[in-house]
Amino acid sequence: MKTTALILLLTISVIFGASAAKKTLPLKTKTNKTFVLVHGAWMAPYAWENVTKSLKKAGAKVIVVELPGHGSDTTAPQNLSLDVYKNKVAEAVNSAEGKVILVGHSLAGMIISVVAEANPDKIEKLIYVGAYLPANGQSLLAIASTDAKSLLGPSLIPSADKLTLDVKHENIINIFCADSSPATQALVMKNYKPEPAIPFTNSAVLTADNFGKVKKAYIHTLQDHVISIDVQKQMVSANGLSETYSLDSSHTPFLSMPDKLTGLLLKIAQ
Repeated sequence: MKTTALILLLTISVIFGASAAKKTLPLKTKTNKTFVLVHGAWMAPYAWENVTKSLKKAGAKVIVVELPGHGSDTTAPQNLSLDVYKNKVAEAVNSAEGKVILVGHSLAGMIISVVAEANPDKIEKLIYVGAYLPANGQSLLAIASTDAKSLLGPSLIPSADKLTLDVKHENIINIFCADSSPATQALVMKNYKPEPAIPFTNSAVLTADNFGKVKKAYIHTLQDHVISIDVQKQMVSANGLSETYSLDSSHTPFLSMPDKLTGLLLKIAQ
């Protein structure tokens, strides 16, 4: 009887132990899918570094796009537009074998939307991370102007020629990455440069036949000081998007909680 009881206990332990392991190891999820990651305004490819490493460890292929006029790219701001950004991201999408998971943060929500409109059959799913999700005919500026709770607007400093937008430097950390480590915050300041303004005013042209047929998911950033959670939810509702997730993060979860964000990206891509 004692032997039988011991065997039963060991069996139960193995079964429940295996079940628990499956639930607590999201980053051990394996995938062979391709993720195309697009940074937002006042950012650059460095922001995706930790997420990229984790996705690759899971077996994914990862393409990180550097938007023109950002990072090391020196395209003049007067030569930039939403269409220029779209073409850059479309090149990355089309360079991949098969369909991609296209991920956009902040401004890049506008970009991935128009890329999907132009080439819906190349995209398996769009994932918006604390991002602008436009309806047809909307610009980023039009959406942002409705966001009374955003801390970004009052801190913007347009250049004399209106071609770039600076942010009051004393407010950058609180607005973008208050929950990141001091080292990460220093990295943000080191890589910071004013943002090209023209793309903010360009409207997204979207149709039900193209953009409408692409699967979409939205990751809410609950402590966001750039796009308030209220406006995030309004955009999601206006687009009839039902697949949503949340991170208790600032505007930049790829900086403050990259493993949690990676786990969600892998879950959404399954």
